[in-house]
This record gives sequence, C-alpha cells and structure tokens, in this order.
Amino acid sequence: MTGNTPICSSFSGALPDTLLWIDGDSCPRNLRAILLRAIVRTGIAATFVADRSLPDVVQAMADHTATLRRQVKALFAGEGEARTQVEHIRKVRTPISMVVVQAGTDSADDYIVEHAEPQTLAVTHDVPLASRLVARDLVVLDDRGGCFTSENIGERLSLRNAMTELREMGIFAEQGKAFGPAEIKAFADALDRQLVELLRRFPEGQVAARPERMLLS
Repeated sequence: MTGNTPICSSFSGALPDTLLWIDGDSCPRNLRAILLRAIVRTGIAATFVADRSLPDVVQAMADHTATLRRQVKALFAGEGEARTQVEHIRKVRTPISMVVVQAGTDSADDYIVEHAEPQTLAVTHDVPLASRLVARDLVVLDDRGGCFTSENIGERLSLRNAMTELREMGIFAEQGKAFGPAEIKAFADALDRQLVELLRRFPEGQVAARPERMLLS
C-alpha cells in the first residue's frame, strides 16, 4: 500500500452536492478532527454517514455555520441593504453535513454507494465499502493515508476475506498495527494531497470560500 495520489481527469459535469464522503462508522474521533479542520479550511461540501449521531461533527457544523454567518454580516455592515441581507442570513450554512442511517449491516455503506458521484473522494477503513466505491470511480483514502485503487483493491479484499475466514475458524487472531502519531501524520498528509487533487477536478468546489455567495442560492 502506498500513499501515491491517483491522477484523475477534470470533471465536466455539474458540481456534486458532496465532494467528500466520510464513513463515520469506521473513522475514529482523532481522524474526524483532522477531516473537520480540512473541510473548514477548504470550504468543500462533505458528508459524514454513520448509524449514530457524532457529537463532534454536530458541534463543528454549528461552529462553522456561526463563523460563516459572522463573516457575511461583517461584509454587509454599514451598507444600505444590510437589513435585507440579514433577513436572508439563515441561508448561510456550513457545507458539512451528517446523515444518520438506521443501524444495521451495511446501512451506511449502502447510503454512500447510492449517493456518491464519480471522481469524488471517500474516506473509509472498510475494505468491502472501498471496493464498491472504487468500482464507481471514486478516489478512496484509508485511515492510514493509503489509497484504494483499481490496481490494489482486489488483493486488499482477498486478504481481508481470508483473514475473516481464519478468524471465524479460530485459527488466526488478527492483530492490528499500532496507530500512533506517525500514522496520524500520514493520514493528514495524504488527505491534503487528495484535497488538492479534488479541487483540481472540481475548481468550483470551495463552496464556503466566499460565504456571501450563499445569499444568492
């Protein structure tokens, strides 16, 4: 597994509603913090999907919305149309969203696969989900900064299935590799690279970079 960034051609269609999909069920809080900071910094539309509400994501949504609204109010302060603009300030919202699906096997996976559009970015530790997303032409980043690609997903899926069978037979007790500062840094660095590529494919993807535009939506 490498951290190489797949190169994709520019996308010529309409801007997808979500550019970054996060499998919240397989993304721990420390990585969600990295993701949330990157989303706020870039202003891209991102959706967390999980079978439970994620309090840190809910708080980040509220904080970012408040920040964007303050920015818009400051822009229109002292102008003649300020009151009219303030009336529409509720249109300004964070591009971060969260979908809570019903608990159950593959519920979150199915939602992401159904709604994600080609050439967007997804983050997941789940290899079967990654396989389904790669087949739909998404770029998929794992929790250690590696990329699932059409070239490596078959091997990764076969290995995962073999380990699962051995574990169920009681033959093999899978030991996960340590997850420390080096792994967190690798994820953050890989995410930054992927976001650069994502915005190259979707140049209009920084929907919150100029929040005043949201007043016209």
